Amino acid sequence: MKKYFSEEHLMLQQMVKEFADKEIKPVAQEIDSQSKFPKDIINKMSDLGLLGIPWDVKYGGNGMDTLSLVIAIEEIGKICTSTAVTMMAHTSLGTGPIAYFGTENQKEKYLSKLAKGEMLGAFGLTEPSAGSDAGNTQTTAELDGDYYIINGQKAFCTNAGESGVITITAKIMSKDSSKQKIGAFIVESDSEGVTFGVPEKKMGWKGSDTRSVFFENVKIPKENILGDPNKGFSQFLETLSGGRITIGGLALGIAQGAFNAAVKYSKERTAFGKEINSFQGVSFKISDMATKIEAAKHLVYHAAWLKDNNLPFMKEAAMAKLFSSEMAMYVTTEAIQIHGGYGYIKEYNVERHFRDAKLLEIGEGTSEIQRIVISREILNNFQV
Repeated sequence: MKKYFSEEHLMLQQMVKEFADKEIKPVAQEIDSQSKFPKDIINKMSDLGLLGIPWDVKYGGNGMDTLSLVIAIEEIGKICTSTAVTMMAHTSLGTGPIAYFGTENQKEKYLSKLAKGEMLGAFGLTEPSAGSDAGNTQTTAELDGDYYIINGQKAFCTNAGESGVITITAKIMSKDSSKQKIGAFIVESDSEGVTFGVPEKKMGWKGSDTRSVFFENVKIPKENILGDPNKGFSQFLETLSGGRITIGGLALGIAQGAFNAAVKYSKERTAFGKEINSFQGVSFKISDMATKIEAAKHLVYHAAWLKDNNLPFMKEAAMAKLFSSEMAMYVTTEAIQIHGGYGYIKEYNVERHFRDAKLLEIGEGTSEIQRIVISREILNNFQV
């Protein structure tokens, strides 16, 4: 990976690896089995500066790049997906829109606290009737003097119950329905009229806080509109493109964690007097798993490199997300198969990696949506 990694990247990777092994690994099973939000660990990550990796040092960030964020997510994801997801959603989705589109006042007020880890950020796009069809947003924002009045609901909002601020999309109401646009808004989580549903009971990502958020006549200052009022939805789509790269990093972490466990088990388990990795049925699985992981690394790191060099990356981010998420499902499935019956037992961790991998094919744009994005980018730019 010398093509992509600098000495700074390698130092970060080693630091995060040591932190994950020491602080997260001993409690990873507990976080999953008890659906326990890892607050103490998140606080320690904040102290290390891991919640503001890519943001300007002017606002309390580390001034690093997207690849650095991917590296950190990958290392934590090898050990505990829930912890990695909390960091990922906070950084790329909860903080990203403010860092990319916020005014100087918004950055000073919110980004500085988010980058320093003084509060967590959340991102509200999905609604009960607006998943892949995110343009069908039903949440509304109506201007009333110096305030917008927000009404509606967001679903599957990561970090919401632990957040200090939530960035959401809402339809800006106008008397002329043809002029109604979807805008983006910064909502403080303790605002009057904001309430939270109970945490969702999920198959995986069990320690990640995921819940619905309800807005009932929530009054926010009109200066809390984010970026161009007419481009709120496109701004969120741009944010999601960057988020797909970090999802790729998480996929690498989950897959590598399952792969490491499978190889270790294959060297410890014997059958017919031999280590099971001496049989082609197992050794070929290991070969295929390793090859797919390596291919995914290049897709993910390349997409991060494009973003960091201010080059177009939408297609490459979608490719990285699509391939790495489906790769993670393949690798975790094969890891269970190599473990045999023990792979179905919680003690061996691979079933946790398997459960955690599935949402990668759904969140931040399903695999089907990624294929639409990829084909659209190819066809729109195709030249003979």
